Formats: sequence, C-alpha cells, structure tokens
Amino acid sequence: MSPQGTVGQPFVRFAAALIAGIVVYDQWPHACAIALLALVVGTGLFGFGFVQNRNRILKPIQIKQGLGGLLILLALGWGIAYQHTASNRPNNISHLRDTLQAYEGVIAAQPEERAKTYRVELEIRRGNWLSSDSAQQWQPLSGRVIVYLDKAAQKVTEGDSAKAVGSLVARPRYGDVWVVLGSPRPIDPPLNPGEFNYKRYLSYRNIYHQQYLRPFQRTIIGYDPPNPVTRLATAVNSWADSVFTRQIGSRAEYGIVNAMILGVRDDLDTELYRAYSAAGAVHVLSVSGLHVGILFAVLTFLLSFLTKRPRGKLLMAVLQLAILWFYALVTGFSPPVLRSAGMFTLVIVANAFGRQQQLMNTLGASAFFILCFDPYAVFSAGFQLSYLAVAGIGAWQSSLYQTYTFRNKWVNRLWELTAVALVAQLITFPLGVFYFHQFPTYFLLANPIVIVMSEILLPLAMVTLALSWVPYVNELLGWLLQKTAWLLNYAVSQTGQLPGAAWEGLWLSSVAMLLTYAVIFCAVALVMVRNRAYLWAACVSALLLSSVLLWNQYEQAHQQRLAVHFLPHRTAISLTYGHESTLLTDVDPTDTRSFDFYLKNTFGQWGVSRLMVNNLRYDVKQTASPPKKDAAFYQTKEYALWVWRGKTLLLVNKLTGRNRWKLPAVVDYLIIRRNALREWDQLNGRVVARHIIFDDSSKTPLTDKLLAEAEQRGITCYSVRQMGAYVTDL
Repeated sequence: MSPQGTVGQPFVRFAAALIAGIVVYDQWPHACAIALLALVVGTGLFGFGFVQNRNRILKPIQIKQGLGGLLILLALGWGIAYQHTASNRPNNISHLRDTLQAYEGVIAAQPEERAKTYRVELEIRRGNWLSSDSAQQWQPLSGRVIVYLDKAAQKVTEGDSAKAVGSLVARPRYGDVWVVLGSPRPIDPPLNPGEFNYKRYLSYRNIYHQQYLRPFQRTIIGYDPPNPVTRLATAVNSWADSVFTRQIGSRAEYGIVNAMILGVRDDLDTELYRAYSAAGAVHVLSVSGLHVGILFAVLTFLLSFLTKRPRGKLLMAVLQLAILWFYALVTGFSPPVLRSAGMFTLVIVANAFGRQQQLMNTLGASAFFILCFDPYAVFSAGFQLSYLAVAGIGAWQSSLYQTYTFRNKWVNRLWELTAVALVAQLITFPLGVFYFHQFPTYFLLANPIVIVMSEILLPLAMVTLALSWVPYVNELLGWLLQKTAWLLNYAVSQTGQLPGAAWEGLWLSSVAMLLTYAVIFCAVALVMVRNRAYLWAACVSALLLSSVLLWNQYEQAHQQRLAVHFLPHRTAISLTYGHESTLLTDVDPTDTRSFDFYLKNTFGQWGVSRLMVNNLRYDVKQTASPPKKDAAFYQTKEYALWVWRGKTLLLVNKLTGRNRWKLPAVVDYLIIRRNALREWDQLNGRVVARHIIFDDSSKTPLTDKLLAEAEQRGITCYSVRQMGAYVTDL
C-alpha cells in the first residue's frame, strides 16, 4: 500500500503469488499446463540461483531464487484451489447422471431461521439412485446441498416412529443426520442482466444444488456432528443467544446485539437494516474483522497496565487470545471472524515475545495461511473489503492523523476516529460501489458514532455473557446492553433519515473500478512521496477513467432495448429508451423484495434514472404515466397489445373461451403468459409472430412440454426460465 513496495515484507509477495495461482485456476480450471509450467520454471530458477550462489560468502540479492519461489507458490495456489474444489471429486453429486431417489446427509452448519422456512446446509454422505440397469442401490456420494425446510407441518418423522408436533417443525440442529426423499436441483445461474450471481457465490463454498422440502420428505435417523470443534461453537452460539434473549427485552435491540455479536440477523427489522445501510454503517451488522479489531483495541487499552509488571506482556497476550477466541467461539466460528482472529493472533504473539513486526507483513501472513485452507475466500467481498480497509488504515491513517493536532484530548480522539473513517472509506468505496451500487453520503457523521458505540457494546456484551450466572449483576448488565444498543440504533436511524442519506443507483464496471483504484493509489503516493511520476500516472489514470465513464454514458443515452425479464411466476417486460424505461408487470406494487432482488440491478446497470410501471392486471386501475406519442397500449382480459417505436408486442393471457379473437397483422414479439397456450394449434388462424417468448408466469412443466413440441415442429421460441431474460436491442 505504500510507495516503498514490499521490501522486507516477504509474506505480501507470498500471498500475492498464491492469490495469482488461485485466480488462474478460477479462470482456467482445466489448464493444468499453466501450473505445471510455473512449477517447472520456478523450480529451475530456484535451483539455478541456489547453485550459483552457494559458495559465495556475500550473497547478492537473489532475484532468480525469489522469482522461482513465487512461481512455485503460484503453482501451489492453483493446486490448492483444485484440491479444494468439491466438483473435482468423482463421487460428487454434480457428476451424477442417474435419477436420485433419496440421499443421506448431515447438517454441517448452523441452521438459519427464515420467515417460512429453515435454511439448512446438508453434507451428503451417500445416495440411492435408479441406475441404468433399473436397480436401486445405496452408494457413497459427496457434496453439499442447501435445503429449505418448510416450517409449517402437522407431522415430523424421527427414526421409525412418527409423532405430532403441532403446526411448526422443530428447529433443526447441527449434526442431525437426515434421510431425504427426492433429488436436489442445480442452483440457477443469474437469469437477468446484472443480477447477483448466487450460483457462483455458493460454488465458492462447494455448494451446487438446492432443494425445497416438506417435513414428510425427511427422516431424522441420528446425531453425528462432523466436527467436534464446530459442535462446541454452535452450542456456545446457541447458549449466547439464549442469554441475550433473556437479558434484552426489546426486539429491535436484541436483533442488533444478535447481529453484531452472534452474526445472526434473523430478528433484524427490515427498516432498521435499511437505516444502517443508508448511514453507511451496515458493516457493523455482520460479524467481521471490524468487530475483532475493535475488541483487540479495547483489550489492549484495558490491559495495558500489565506491561509494567514482570511477565506482564505474556499474561496480557494470554488474556487477549482467550477473549478473542472466546468471541470467535460465540460467533460460531464465523469465517470473517476466524480470518481476523488469526491475523490478530500473530500480532499478539509477536508483541508478547518482543518481535518486531510490520502490519503489511502480518496481513500478508494471515491472508497466506487463510487461503491455504480456504482458497476461495479471496473472492469474498468481506475478505477483500476487510483486508483493504486494514491495509489502508495501517498505511495511511497515521500520516493523515498527524497532519492536524488538537490540544483537547476528546477533540483529538474524534479526529483520530474521523481519520480512520476517511481512510477506510477512501480505500473501500470503489469496491463497495462495485458490489453494492450505493455510497453513504453521511459516513463521516455515522462511522465515528458507530465505532465509539461499538467499542462500548462489544466488551459489554462479552462481560454480559461471562457474568450471566451472577444474580442482579446480570440484570444490570443486560439493562446497560439494551440501552447501549438502543442509543446506537437511534443515532444510526436519525442519520439514515437525513435527506440524501444514500447515493443509490451507482454502477462501476470492473475496468472502471480498477482505474478508480489506480487514481487513488497514484494520488496518495504523490502526496506521500512528492514524486512527479505519480502525478503523470494519476492524470493518465483519471483520463482513462473519464473516457470509460463517458463512453458508458453515451451508450446508455442512445440505448433502445426490449427485455422480457425472469421473475418467478410473474411477468416483467421492460421497454427502455435512453435513461427512461417502462415496465409492464403483474407484480404487486408493495412487493419491493422481488423488484430489488431480480430487477433493480438490471436497471442500474443500464443507467435507467426514470422507471414508469404499468400494471398488466386488467382489474387494476392504471396509475402510470400515459404512453408517449411514439407508443400505444391496448388491453383486454384476453390479451394486451403494445406498439412501441414501430415494434408490436402481443401479451397473450387467454386463448380458450367463446371470444375467438385474432389479429390480422404479423406481430414482432408474442409473449405467452398465464398458461394461455396449451397446444400449438391454438395459435392457428389467430396470430403470426416473428418471435415467440414464454415468461415465467406459466407452469414450468407446461412450458417444457411446449418447447419440446416446438423443437419437433421446427418452431423457434424462447423461454426465460431455461435461457434467462430475453434482451434485444431495437
């Protein structure tokens, strides 16, 4: 992060080489020749450099050996990623071509409670499938499946006996062994432009399938936790949850404490979450390196008196490690907390033994060892943002903080926190915009408050857990914790309600994001080093970034596009011209969740600043703006006809009944919805279309049948369920 480079910080280079190998595998998983070439060349260079300098008393800078070692680490990164990828195992469920009838699996992670389901992660052990010789057999099978278990049921089967449990299924627990009927289906790729790639996100966790279950489809046959340490962590997590439930009465404060301390956001209010997001404080609701860093800083301050005593540093290190890893245990060994706890463990041990350390090297070492165990962590937004923030704060915060000094210690403390927020926001905002498409306007106001309140809340929560068994004291601590959480919620909510609190609809391509970072790094290096070369580099990067953004704006201003979007069991058709778009849909206007998940990113990527909605339900009064002079819209119960910029769109709702409607002219786009078409002959004599499209409002088996018949008849048609959104430039 600093202009001096990575001299004297070997683990930064090691981690960079390992990451390069992981990225190479992710991009070219079958190109093992690249890894072999890197290994051979690296070994050759390393050996040649060693032989060349082995008899020299004064050894020069060993460039050949260093380059050879980095190539070896690149090959190692490729190999670790290959070994960690579950689909490379021959018995993985992704390779199964026969029909899976049932499978046995164990709950391998803490179940999550949703509004209507439990989200359970099952690790498959064996499966029963119908093979090509028509024989069913249980055989070893591996893989992980996301199972959504319906809460509402009258009966749950446990072993060979069945018992009634009322209207709700008991919460699953880590280590339960299930036999599940049916076959999980592969996770869908993103079916709309710009939509979050949930399939890729889960593939980095070696999960490729999911299944929705009714309780009668599973049988609990035993209890066999895969990992005793994780079993302990989930038990401690559940115990901590019960303590907070008992000690904190109000739901809003309980939800915040649960999210910050335990990483459980099941009880978090939606409006409160949006307020945190608008205030730029949403990161505090996910257990991460920020929480571990705050806890480490508070512990260092509180235990600093021990350094003056004999063996005080060692005692301080033991206490810090115990509390940090207890916190990791309480979170259920959340991956972000494990990463940060590992990093701070290196810092604590180095301090205890008086070893000189550099923050960048410590960061590199923690990243290196973490990626050896979980190579795909490098693609996690949390991993990237955490390491960027810590690296930026370590490299730049001190210089910024020292530019101004204040005599008042409280003002000085506020400036220190502000400098931390400034540096963290500066180095993470391009990546934050790339992933989340918004920028918190009042982050300078919210983040110092959040940091101060977190410095109080986190240690207070740890003390509340530690003394939960002490009468009266536990009630006092619970009251203090509840009031602290209330004050945090109040401050963030007030900030989030300010006018223009969040700048939404931002969109950066990967190229624009990299160029933005180039401008930031060159500008900071210019300020710190005063080298004119960085000025020219910053200017060139800014010019390239401006060119990319201007070209993107030009394309968006002249776009003219028709899209039939994928929306589960619904219709969504957009007509986009420039920065304006009209959406034809039958979605309930109050259902913002469907729009946000499936369509919001699409319009953000296209730069749509004005979106008009026309409801396709015939019984709903139209509230959208009337069509412009280049558009016309006509709607009946049987069909809707839209003429837009010289193109005709016919949306068919019904083909049966007494009304034998027909259109005399050829339409450009025929969109079949609501199971209107059951046989291809129903279109004869009614309508002729250049393009036939099925949205997802029709039943999937019916659409699949019609598509198979269309292939036999030579009819060209398109299904958004099978092929993703239909998008065409007009």
